[in-house]
Amino acid sequence: MKRLSLKTRLVLLHTGMMTLVVCGVLAVLFSAGFREIMTNVRGTLEARVARAMEYIEYTQGRLEFDTDLLALDNGVYLSVYEPDGQTLLYGRLPYGFAYDLPFSEGELRTVTAGDTEYCVLDIRVPVEGYHELVLRGVISVSDAERDFRYTLRLALILSPALVLVTAVCGYLLSRRALRPVAQITRTVRDIREQKDLSRRVRLGEGRDEIYTLAQTFDSLLDAIEAGVKREKQFSSDVAHELRTPLTVVLMQCEELLAEETISPESRRAVETIHRKVRAMAEMVSQLLLLSRADQGREQLCVETLDFSELSQLEAETFTEMAAQRDIVLEADIQPDIRINGDQTLLLRLWGNLLQNAVTYGKVGGHIWMSVRKDGNRVQLQVRDDGIGIAPEHLPRIWDRFYQASPARNSESSGLGLSMVKWIVEAHGGEIRVESTEGEGTVFTVWLPLAADTAESV
Repeated sequence: MKRLSLKTRLVLLHTGMMTLVVCGVLAVLFSAGFREIMTNVRGTLEARVARAMEYIEYTQGRLEFDTDLLALDNGVYLSVYEPDGQTLLYGRLPYGFAYDLPFSEGELRTVTAGDTEYCVLDIRVPVEGYHELVLRGVISVSDAERDFRYTLRLALILSPALVLVTAVCGYLLSRRALRPVAQITRTVRDIREQKDLSRRVRLGEGRDEIYTLAQTFDSLLDAIEAGVKREKQFSSDVAHELRTPLTVVLMQCEELLAEETISPESRRAVETIHRKVRAMAEMVSQLLLLSRADQGREQLCVETLDFSELSQLEAETFTEMAAQRDIVLEADIQPDIRINGDQTLLLRLWGNLLQNAVTYGKVGGHIWMSVRKDGNRVQLQVRDDGIGIAPEHLPRIWDRFYQASPARNSESSGLGLSMVKWIVEAHGGEIRVESTEGEGTVFTVWLPLAADTAESV
């Protein structure tokens, strides 16, 4: 049941409840209706017999019977007997009904004749100037039951149609009632996919729970958007303010390192400071770039680039860096691949991916980088046989400042992969990662080819 949508559950609940109510009402009506029919049958019989006494007279020494006794009024058969109840004097009986049925004064009986059930009422009728006669009234119960059963069958035949109509009405009502919920869902999905916190549900004025939920949701989005804007502005301001002092510290360190009179101990200390400050300056630079990108103030300087040549330069640079850790970097770069992009950002893309592979690769291991055409796109890939990433960490590696294990690399800022993802998306590309803990990681990026190159593929 939990796997069904809310709309389906409401329709099933509404249909089930309405079906139970209708069945219950029909059961009560049919039960009461049957009793009412039997009561009416008996009442009709009694009234007809009582009125028939006026149709018998004794005049000039002979009995006279009104022909109305032969009329089948309201389905009641009337007949007149001698007091012994065995001799039929006048009237009519249903076909197949026993004319010599024993007499029973004032008792309303049910008698079966053939396949038909009858109600029978016998009463003594005093005739002035003559002795008593027996007046018998007979009415078919089966005819009334037949009409009742016809109505019952008709109701049973119409019941599925009634259930279907109830289900359709329930669906239409549920869809109308849940339409605001669908709008809320679409808005949330759009916000998640487009990362646009300025979107709002805006159902309008309403007092029910769904409208209250939508208004609360809009208020929550207002607060979240304001908080995110403050955070972005704070990050931008902090990064901007830190650039100048860090630049000054780097310059001072470089001046000290240029001094020949500095002692070895002091030189090692200054080199450590220089290395740390340079890493911090790089982190601030990345943070500032991401903050500007979040605010829409970072513009790409797009030009047509020989991506193969750019990739080859990065391969040569990182071949030496990898060798310092006894890691072999192998490059497989298809020539003459051109794309439209920002050269500085694409160099940073390669740098972050290769730096990540060197940092987390195993000593004595390998790094494989490749660039090749893939349809109307270029595919670049960086693969290593290092420590890998645990499955539970993979979804979060793109988050800023997130590190699967900070203790593994204290030099890392946790911004590199966030920067990579933004650069790829800013160029209209796609990035994917696959990793097995203890075996290595593969980063695959697809970027659009330049128009002239794509046409020649």
